[in-house]
Amino acid sequence: MLKRFALVLLFALSTTPLGAEVVRIEVNSRADILPEKSFGSVGGFEKLAGKIYFAVDPRNTANQIITDIDKAPQNSSGKVEFSSDFYMIKPKDMSRGNGTVLYEVSNRGNKGMLGYFNRATVNNLDPKAEADFGDGFLLAQGFTLLWVGWQFDAPSRDGMLRVYVPSAREKDGSPIRGLVRSDFSTTQKTSEVALPDPTYSIADSKDAANTLTVRDSVEAPRRVVARDQWDFTADGKNIHMAAGFEPSKIYEVIYRSQDPPVAGLGPAAVRDAISKLKYGSTPELSLSQGVVKHAIAFGISQSGRFLRTYLYYGFNEDEAHRKVFDGVMSHVAGSGRGSFDNRFALPSRTAGPFASFFYPVDIFPFTDIAQLDPETGRRDGLLTHNMKPEFMPRIMYTNSSHEYWGRAASLYTTTVDGKEDAPMMSNVRAYLYTGGSHGVAAFPPARGIGQQLNDPLDYRWAARKLLVSLNKWIVDGVEPPPSAYPRVDAGTLVAPEKAKFPKIPNLTAPTSTNIHKAYRVDYGADFTTKGIITNEPPKIKSSFPMLVPQVDSDGNDIAGIRMPEISVPLATYLGWNFFNSRSGPTNELASLTGSFIPFPRTPDERAGMNDPRPSIEERYKSKDAYLELIGKSARDLASKGYLIADDIPRIVQQAGARWDWIMSQPTGNPN
Repeated sequence: MLKRFALVLLFALSTTPLGAEVVRIEVNSRADILPEKSFGSVGGFEKLAGKIYFAVDPRNTANQIITDIDKAPQNSSGKVEFSSDFYMIKPKDMSRGNGTVLYEVSNRGNKGMLGYFNRATVNNLDPKAEADFGDGFLLAQGFTLLWVGWQFDAPSRDGMLRVYVPSAREKDGSPIRGLVRSDFSTTQKTSEVALPDPTYSIADSKDAANTLTVRDSVEAPRRVVARDQWDFTADGKNIHMAAGFEPSKIYEVIYRSQDPPVAGLGPAAVRDAISKLKYGSTPELSLSQGVVKHAIAFGISQSGRFLRTYLYYGFNEDEAHRKVFDGVMSHVAGSGRGSFDNRFALPSRTAGPFASFFYPVDIFPFTDIAQLDPETGRRDGLLTHNMKPEFMPRIMYTNSSHEYWGRAASLYTTTVDGKEDAPMMSNVRAYLYTGGSHGVAAFPPARGIGQQLNDPLDYRWAARKLLVSLNKWIVDGVEPPPSAYPRVDAGTLVAPEKAKFPKIPNLTAPTSTNIHKAYRVDYGADFTTKGIITNEPPKIKSSFPMLVPQVDSDGNDIAGIRMPEISVPLATYLGWNFFNSRSGPTNELASLTGSFIPFPRTPDERAGMNDPRPSIEERYKSKDAYLELIGKSARDLASKGYLIADDIPRIVQQAGARWDWIMSQPTGNPN
């Protein structure tokens, strides 16, 4: 009898998960999606929304990568509790799906992948209408779509997703205090600005540690603003300076705050939600164990940087020491990471040529493989820092041309000195969407914060194919198309001054003084090991060498996935755009913005404008001849694995609409 009991106990222990699972899932809404519509062979879909409740063990090695996990409140079982909003779109009959959950890392609480992959015209937080689902691409492919909140300071609005985490406290229950740094700039003179990072309240408005500085440029010395010249408003929500904040200056306020949220529970929520779907059953979601076989993570911009950070810290190992994501697609993240797992984290902060300076975003290491930085003596790599080989996903990094000018993208494929191409791991592919901007601008293009029209190059057609290829790589082992990005050894990745831009009228090319740089930043001895910043402001040392794509005679980048509109161009597509006078300093690159500069239509227009680029009439005999070349280019890309053949007619149609618009403009060059 005792022997039998021992066997039963042994069996129970062997089948009990080694790590804590999702505690419970609360479904608050459930509805069919377009009840009369069938998406390809998959059929009907439904959407569910609610909350997921978690409890993690701070003693588990998979959780010890979370900053301040040992200072979070614990329940009676010694676990740390928290919760996240979730939103799911799934096949009603999961057996007809493709078995892969596609998780999008919400960018500041939003949902973006229906607009990106499905080409939906709006990104509705609760998609209902047919237009909200675009052409239904992801659903017809059979993906289960998932969003789980990870950001504790995402906006609190209906449909937004966020994580709800506890604050860290000292062991005796007293508050943890520390410095918060917030920089800002204004476009016009004003005497009062909102506290840039309102998540962190001011512990004591009269604290001697509270300082305000101003400088003229990123690298210019800070000038201290006398304490009697400025103050916080009584409610602590604004900063007031009677003399006024000057436009196009960089102001930086540092103040003491307290009660930092345990930000690293955000990536833990993503990890544990996906792990639950892959390895457990979720009857609340009508998902039986084993129905979800694979998981892919996708993120744009901030969310792409989240994924690079997630991999760096090693979150792809769950509490039971199993692989979480099988694939990762990080889009327009450049070489960046972010403030996602440190004390007094600022997840919404980014970095750019003239915005958000010296936050832990573009910081060493940049490449997947380990490299030695000879200036600091530190050796590290994104996928070697804390990633065991058995938890390594297959990865696609996709960037637009903008990231090379505004997001330090060259660093993730080069050696530290910028003189050679860095080796790339066999589980990684890298792609440049040639001529693209950080986001695909609407067409007809408008002029936003830049001097030129916004860049509307539509590379989403290629993104669809790469996603399908990533899934096939995971499920069937089919190799995706080869990497396509600028390289030092090919002469397609060069110093900014060596980019051979044509002398387009009213256009000045940027140089090393304009490009966004990544610096060696010293946040203090505890940052790398404990996630605690002790130097505010941080100590800034030398910058890393920045390289950019080489261009052809039209000014279009040479390397990468050259969409038909680049191979058969009607315009120059640039990954950069200088601020216009109403939006910022006109000698600084505009944030997250590219340029679209149509060619002259006729030889006479070209001569009148003194434009070195051949006119459209000189290039193409007719619209039909142009579209024939567009189709040929698209078919060539499809044969190489960069486009879906069924998308080609729509690509040709889109090119025709752009021809019509350019040829209808009064001057032939709306810039």
